[in-house]
Parts: sequence; C-alpha cells; structure tokens
Amino acid sequence: MTCPSCGASVAAGARFCESCGAQIGQPDAVPAAPAAVDDHPLGDAPISAPTRKPASSLPDPPPVGRRPCVECGGEVGPDLYCLKCGTKAPSERDHFREQPAPWVAGVCDKGVGKARNEDSMALLAGAEPGSRAVLVVMDGVSNSVDSDVASMAGARAAREVLRMPLPAGMGTTGGRQAAGAKVLADAAAAANTAIIAVTDPDSTNPASATFSAAVLEGNQVSWANIGDSRTYWLPDAGTPVQLSVDDSVAQEQIAGGMAREAAETGPQAHAITKWLGRDSEDFVPTGGTLELTESGWLLACSDGLWNYCSTPEAMAEQLRATAATDPAAIALALVAFANSCGGHDNITAALARVDFPVLGHNDQTPTPAVPGTPGGEPTDG
Repeated sequence: MTCPSCGASVAAGARFCESCGAQIGQPDAVPAAPAAVDDHPLGDAPISAPTRKPASSLPDPPPVGRRPCVECGGEVGPDLYCLKCGTKAPSERDHFREQPAPWVAGVCDKGVGKARNEDSMALLAGAEPGSRAVLVVMDGVSNSVDSDVASMAGARAAREVLRMPLPAGMGTTGGRQAAGAKVLADAAAAANTAIIAVTDPDSTNPASATFSAAVLEGNQVSWANIGDSRTYWLPDAGTPVQLSVDDSVAQEQIAGGMAREAAETGPQAHAITKWLGRDSEDFVPTGGTLELTESGWLLACSDGLWNYCSTPEAMAEQLRATAATDPAAIALALVAFANSCGGHDNITAALARVDFPVLGHNDQTPTPAVPGTPGGEPTDG
C-alpha cells in the first residue's frame, strides 16, 4: 500500500501513514474514548477498561479516527484538509498525547523552534494505580533523515518487548537485576532493528535516535538509557534523583570535573556519544534499578524538557510548581513550561504516579547493574 497524501509505503492494514500522519482508508466505527483521554495520532488508542488487565497481557485497543477540524469541527480528509471548510489541519505528529491509564500519561510536542516533531513515546500501564507501567521516550537526531519515522518505530518496538513483566531471574536481588537488564537491553536492540528497518538503505545520513525506557513494577523501577533522553525519580518529599546517565560530551566533561551548568550550555552540550540507528557502534544501554520507599513521580523525558531544568532538584521544583495531581495535566504543564522558555527542541514528558506507604526498603540510592553487562555502567568509548 502507498499513502495517498505523500506516497510513502504503508503496511497492509495500517490506518495512518507513519511518515505524514495521513489517514489511510475509512476508519471503522468504534466507541468514543473517555473525554479526558486523547486519541493517539498514529493509531494507538489508550487503555480504558475499568477492570485490571493481567500484567502479562496489556493489549492496545482498536485504532480510532482522526480528530475533527479545529476550525469548524468537520471531518478531516486523508490529505489533512477539512472536507467542510477546507482548513489545513495541523499534523497530529506535531503534538500528541497518550494516557493508557489514569495514573500514567505523556505529551509529545514539536516545540516552538522546530519544523517537525522527531520525538516519540510509547506507554503501557495496568489499570490498577501503581501496578505496572512502561515509559519509552526516544528523540530522533535532527541532522539525520527520517528520524521522526524512525523514533516512532523504535519506541513502539521497545514497548512490545517490555509488555511482559520483567523476569525474576534466580530469585536473588542480583539475579533479578541482571534478568531485568537483559530484557531492557533486548528492548533497545528491538528499537535499533526497527529504526534500521525504516531507514533507506541508500541513505548517506541514516536515521538515528536516543533511547530511554523505564519499567515500574510495584515499588521497583528499572531503567535503561542510550543518548541523552533521561529518567528521573521525583518523590513528593524526599530527595529527587536523576536515574539515567547521559551518553554525551557534556556528561564526559562533568565526569572530568566541569560544572554541570557550564558543560550543559557549552558548544558540545547536546553532542551524544551513543545512539540507535544503522551507524550505531554500541546500542547496549546503561541502567539500573531503584527500590521506591515513598510516593512520587517517575518521569521519562527528552532533552527538550530537561534543557531548561536539568538538575533533579530543578525538575522536581518545576513539577511541583504545576500544582496538579493528574499526570496528563502535569505533562502538559511541563511541555508548556519548556515552550515558554523558548521551545528550542522537541519536548516529551511521560509520567507514572506512585502512591503507596513505605514498604520497608530504606535504601534510596540507585543500584546500577553490573559494569560491562547490559544495563551496566558506561565503559570507555
């Protein structure tokens, strides 16, 4: 199949073109989603079942149709023009939201200073608050070709690998960490494969993207990172923590003794040293686990957000300043904050709410995986 709008190749049965966002064919009639939840622009509607789904089976519901015209409410055709008033609809790829459950939500926006949105996200959540959530955020590298398509394909591929609960390993703490790190490494590898699959084999500047994934299971967070998208743990009252470690020149300068502010505002501030894509030399992520002991927010985001509030303390302060308790409202407020600061890059914020009493785990120090293994500490080069 080919897209009637841009002519790009489209998989059989697809409802939207992943290149331009145009609708393919006529959508089937589906029940309306709850008013508080937004449709995914590229075909993934949020999970809204009132009963809890098994952690091992969190299927996406059927795709939904395109949003109505913002001017008159009429139907928007496959060419993105309103069939009633003729107004050109903004691309839904430029700004979209996901809320797979009331306690998990994300917003992905192109920002003020960018012509297109090369960020992507893919979320999963169990219906019961605090049960299980998956946050995947990918930032397409802007100087590569088709990174917007690649980042979306990569995020979805990683989400599918993480759909099942992380394995328990041999039952020991070290075994669980190693087994979880292996699955997160598999998710990164799947994202890399998906990016390569949508990359023109003749491209001299192949698509590439950063990768950040966080899995919340009860009171344990496991994360993995490639590039400079980030994962934060922001407790309501305790000390906020940046969980992930950037693969970037700025991070290398910080590790060498340079002040964070100077490194992150210098000429090499956003030069990354690892990425996903056909020309990637290392797509094994770094990561770790953290046992949570208090209520708070798990946040995965792109540099379009953290560029304006990089430290964990600044990020926590900005989140608390939203004075909101709904993850969708907080994500929107964080995106609005970044745009108000200039919006120089694409912006993604994905959050999961954690609400439970202290479970007897008092160690708030992130536990990195074994160095040199999937999810381990960065190695030279």
